Amino acid sequence: MLKSFRTEINPTPEQRIQINKTIGTCRYIYNFYLSHNKELFENGKKFMTGKAFSVWLNNKYLPEHPEYAWIRDVSSKSVKKSMENACTAFQRFFRHQSDFPRFKKKGKSDVKMYFVRNNPKDCRCERHRINIPTLGWVRLKEKGYIPTTKDGYKIRSGTVSISAGRYYVSVVIDMPDPALSVQKPSGAGIGIDLGLKDFAVVSNGTVYRNINKTARIRKLEKQLRRAQRKLSRKYENLKKGESTQRANICKQKLKVQKLHQRMEQIRTNYINTVIAEIVKTKPSYIVMEDLNVKGMMKNRHLSKAVASQKFYEFRTKLKTKCAEYGIELRVVDRWYPSSRICHCCSCIKKDLKLSDRIYRCTCGYIEDRDLNAARNLRDAETYEVA
Repeated sequence: MLKSFRTEINPTPEQRIQINKTIGTCRYIYNFYLSHNKELFENGKKFMTGKAFSVWLNNKYLPEHPEYAWIRDVSSKSVKKSMENACTAFQRFFRHQSDFPRFKKKGKSDVKMYFVRNNPKDCRCERHRINIPTLGWVRLKEKGYIPTTKDGYKIRSGTVSISAGRYYVSVVIDMPDPALSVQKPSGAGIGIDLGLKDFAVVSNGTVYRNINKTARIRKLEKQLRRAQRKLSRKYENLKKGESTQRANICKQKLKVQKLHQRMEQIRTNYINTVIAEIVKTKPSYIVMEDLNVKGMMKNRHLSKAVASQKFYEFRTKLKTKCAEYGIELRVVDRWYPSSRICHCCSCIKKDLKLSDRIYRCTCGYIEDRDLNAARNLRDAETYEVA
């Protein structure tokens, strides 16, 4: 079983220069691949795959353009991985799974430095440091989090990324299958109703509040608004020709990025905590609804609240956790009227409004709207196993 681990690293100044150089080269190659294929399409020529582009770049383009020899100064694995990512983006576009690939912009796009294990001496990990090809030994800020090589674990591949001025490493490690050692859960099944008022309501009565309504997030959002206004004023002064230096803009931009990262980490940690508490109850199965997040994002009044709840990340991590503990994850169709069905008499209340937070049925059943939906999801008979 493959499992990923991500933690912060503390590289030396020389290693930081090498990481920045590699990420910049990968971004350039990604954009070059997109522009080259666009040029081929405009001239009526055949689309060039990632492998064909790599052969053309090394054997024809670079020998004819020696001024771009700096491309070969970084890891070839990272450069080839950026070509593969660009080719995958085109393939998804051809299959109508995503929009046309966009160019990567410096400071905004998430470009990573890729590395892979080539020989036994590469990608070794100790308690306090990790060996990365082309970088050497890099110190870890969180000691003992990544399984060490001395314990028999092997790192397959990994990436180095930059976020808000900090450096992170993410590795993929061969791990023993936990489902073989963990006892099969025998508890009752549960249903989870995700929403905006409360993040999640479980059929057993547990309610997980919306983390975005807490004082901690609201304080950070207030700081973010002020920092963004300050950054906007610096850009406006620069356009007017006033004395605003680029270095001050970069400093303010870093402050904005750190606030975004802080809120992102709080929300991610809350999702991990909720999933851990749900899975530790050892239910035999978990049922949740297939939400139409893309359609919900089209509502300009709710798009920000929907995006901050991170429903897709919750479902992805819950699926991984259920696979580790041998729990069956069931997904109910998005058109299943879980909120309108009475859990007592099974009649459907068609005139139920979104503002009705208490479900009242003619049979006398009165219950919270979200709790009623969670119980209906738990007892749903039509579902798909994720």
